[in-house]
Amino acid sequence: MIYLDYAATAPVPRAVADAMIEVLTERYGNPSSQYPFGAEMKKRVEDWRRAVAALLDCPAEGLHFTSCGTEGDNWALRAAVWQNRHVGNHIVTTAVEHSAVLECCKWLEREGCEVTYLAPDQNGSLTAEQVLEAVRPDTAAVSVMLVNNELGTVYPVADIARGLAARNPKTLLHTDAVQGLGTFSARALGADFVTVSAHKIGGPKGVGALYIGPRARNPRPLLAGGGQERGLRSGTEATAQIAGFARAAELRLENRERNRAHLEALHAVALEKLLAIPDMVCVGAGTAPHILSVSLAGWPAGNIVNDLGSQGICVSAGSACHQGKPSHVVAALKLPKRVAAGVIRLSFGPGTTEADIDACAQALRRHRDTRMPML
Repeated sequence: MIYLDYAATAPVPRAVADAMIEVLTERYGNPSSQYPFGAEMKKRVEDWRRAVAALLDCPAEGLHFTSCGTEGDNWALRAAVWQNRHVGNHIVTTAVEHSAVLECCKWLEREGCEVTYLAPDQNGSLTAEQVLEAVRPDTAAVSVMLVNNELGTVYPVADIARGLAARNPKTLLHTDAVQGLGTFSARALGADFVTVSAHKIGGPKGVGALYIGPRARNPRPLLAGGGQERGLRSGTEATAQIAGFARAAELRLENRERNRAHLEALHAVALEKLLAIPDMVCVGAGTAPHILSVSLAGWPAGNIVNDLGSQGICVSAGSACHQGKPSHVVAALKLPKRVAAGVIRLSFGPGTTEADIDACAQALRRHRDTRMPML
């Protein structure tokens, strides 16, 4: 199998699985238990928290474990709106956010909020000025993702954070940084809420984290109960998943520069080989090194994904969360119909090789040469 869908999920390294197995079979105590076996696990959870915080470059006390990125996005938006309920009920976000943000915004609209959805240009780009111009005196929250999961576009979150300090210092800023984990410093970004997820970097599914910065005073708890996660997200800690997240974070931190150089080289090779195929065009700015969006204009993306899949080559037609439905991200670009219909995403990881790129390019060329265009 040739796996080119790391943006959907990444394979779990043996070291991560081993860390989880140890906790599942040997160190399985409940961190809330008072006896030494439980107290040991409570200490280890805090050690693991520091390991993940080190990858984010944020204070460990501000990092709270969640079940996934979706949970973190929903928690952040609702906490920001709650804190600023006396400021106003206006939210600014983009039309190309992950569904976890957009669907939460729709629910908040039903509850009385007003949401401004900013459209990107045809490359999927947005400027900090566009975002700041939409901010009003009654803007409770701004939510702009760090890296678009379909296009690889990197958004100017740090510039937005700096601009908000002058535009409306009460407005809280959230960024869905799930696709950028391991590439940024939360301190440098300056966002009040930063969402991440373990399975994008080789950790297990079922665990993520939300960094809550100091401007988010007394954030509204996500779950009420036994008071875990400093009273903000009650529920018995998923210790095995957290252990796996921490080990994956350690591996990414150790290999960060090597991985980045590897991904940048792969991105350049993939762009060269794919754009050599007739009718293939690049989609979006593609500034993140691990995500490349292209279109075989006129050939429907679903057919391409199925054809390559039958050959053991895994690419996607957009976010895995779409489940075959049209992508709101591609729609927001307002591309020509033939181009929009053929958009596929390739995404790379530490285990991707140039041979994988070659095989994919050859399969795409065969698809183009042997299948009739339908548009």
